[in-house]
Amino acid sequence: MYDIDTDKRQYTYSDGQILNRLYQYAKPYYLWFILTFVLVILSVGFALVEPFIIGLSIDILAAETIDTQRLVLLLSLFGGSILLAGLFEYMQTMVLQKTGQQIIYNIREEIFTHVETQDIQYFNSVPTGKLVTRVANDTQRLNEMYTNVVANVARNLIMIFGILGAMMLLNLRLALLVMIITPFIVIFSFVFRRFSRIAYRKVRTNMSRLNGFLAEHLSGMKVVQIFNKEPEKKQEFDTQNELLKKSELRELLVFAIYRPTMYMLFMVATIIIFYFGGLQVIAGTLTVGTLFAFYNYLRRFFQPIQQLAEQFNIVQSAFASSERVFAILDTYPTVLDDPEAIELTDVKGEIEFRNVWFQYIDDEWVLKNVSFKVDPKQSVAFVGATGAGKTTILSLLTRDYDIQSGQILLDGIDITNIKIRSLRAFVGQMLQDVFMFSGTIKSNITLRDPNITMEEVRQACKYVGADTFIDKLPKGYDEPVLERGNNFSAGQRQLISFARTLVHEPSIMILDEATANIDTETEELIQQSLKKMMNIGTMLVVAHRLSTIQDVDQIIVLDHGEILEKGSHQELLKEKGHYYYLYKLQYQDQK
Repeated sequence: MYDIDTDKRQYTYSDGQILNRLYQYAKPYYLWFILTFVLVILSVGFALVEPFIIGLSIDILAAETIDTQRLVLLLSLFGGSILLAGLFEYMQTMVLQKTGQQIIYNIREEIFTHVETQDIQYFNSVPTGKLVTRVANDTQRLNEMYTNVVANVARNLIMIFGILGAMMLLNLRLALLVMIITPFIVIFSFVFRRFSRIAYRKVRTNMSRLNGFLAEHLSGMKVVQIFNKEPEKKQEFDTQNELLKKSELRELLVFAIYRPTMYMLFMVATIIIFYFGGLQVIAGTLTVGTLFAFYNYLRRFFQPIQQLAEQFNIVQSAFASSERVFAILDTYPTVLDDPEAIELTDVKGEIEFRNVWFQYIDDEWVLKNVSFKVDPKQSVAFVGATGAGKTTILSLLTRDYDIQSGQILLDGIDITNIKIRSLRAFVGQMLQDVFMFSGTIKSNITLRDPNITMEEVRQACKYVGADTFIDKLPKGYDEPVLERGNNFSAGQRQLISFARTLVHEPSIMILDEATANIDTETEELIQQSLKKMMNIGTMLVVAHRLSTIQDVDQIIVLDHGEILEKGSHQELLKEKGHYYYLYKLQYQDQK
């Protein structure tokens, strides 16, 4: 078990590592970013001309004789610079937004594809809500980074250095006085950056935990209500919500301290400029228009600095989100293909376990030296008490987990020498809890495989008996399926899963407690379907209801991870061993 939020040793990245990885995603679009920066320079350049033109216009108006022709020319230049600055900024925004959206699209694709490769242990360890947060919320933070921060940081930096250059050209002495305040700006910004990073990490962690809590408890709300646990769960939610609120308030506090500090420095700079600039105006060495232009540049000098502070918020948020996204991408499955693994072209269905030992947790063996063989197209059932290892055997066959010792063979080939995707392509699973996706009955049977025809779907449903209720639905095979198939009964969902398995033509079929939560009438229909499906390929069945497995070729009785008995239903009854005891006990309960 591990937590992708708390394992700091493995999933903490430096700023340099994060920037390098973000750069790799942007690298294919470098020409578009170059175009963006050119457009930014042009828009900033025309924006910087505006205070200078205003200053010249003030000096013309302050003169004894007003030069109207020159004033009209300056105002025309002023209007033109505003239009050009706006045009270039619009073009820059459009180019960057399109580029940023494409980058985020690629990142989302990579995350989802990577998540699909993870093994079952990963999904058992990481709450679904956290994964949803990574793919949806955290990538959106990165979107802000690419589409907002990149251009605005560049724009603000260019603006700062451009304004410094303009102020030096206007009046070097006043510009040097402004530069005295610059070290304080750098120091406060550096301190703010450090504390805001810590605050943002905490916010994202608590947000992820809250989402995970919501995803889990909204899905299990029926259980919460049945056991009257609403007050307790509300208290737990309040605790998670309170932690998130406190972390967000801490984040706001950091920013609330930084921005007034920057404003204070701006006011200090303003006092210095008007005091020393005023003295120069009185002495006649500086015009009023130039002083006003200088003040205008000073005001604009602090605007990009304050905007950079706001960008710091987005940057820190994006960095925190990046860490969480990279934590997923850097987590690899433990069950992997061997470099020399082969592709299967055909499977007969012969299965053999040779001295298999397996444990989920160290020193807690679930299977102990298990050995058995299943011939092609043979049906085998596994019975035993809860925790005997029945479901584990089925999971090991499809390599949901890897064994610690022994061998599992398919048609005489060790399954570790077969590519996992190829292995699972020949196995169809029908589980107790049938999962259905939002869509239609048809899409849930075909799993949106375009190669499966409508006629094949109908034949599969007719074969397993699912057509008996599908044909009565208003829209038939196009009947909508709600979340998790909640608009169908357990038995109907199970029959749909049978059709889903059959239509994909597996060589091996796995049934894990497929009749556990089904009424007697539906069970009879499912048993008829099972008898038909036994003729298709090798079938492995786990069932507590012994009445459902009386017709299988072989029954294997397990207890605490060890095989106690093997044989057919009648053979095991004659031995009057553990199976006989289970059957007699169940028969008495039914009677």
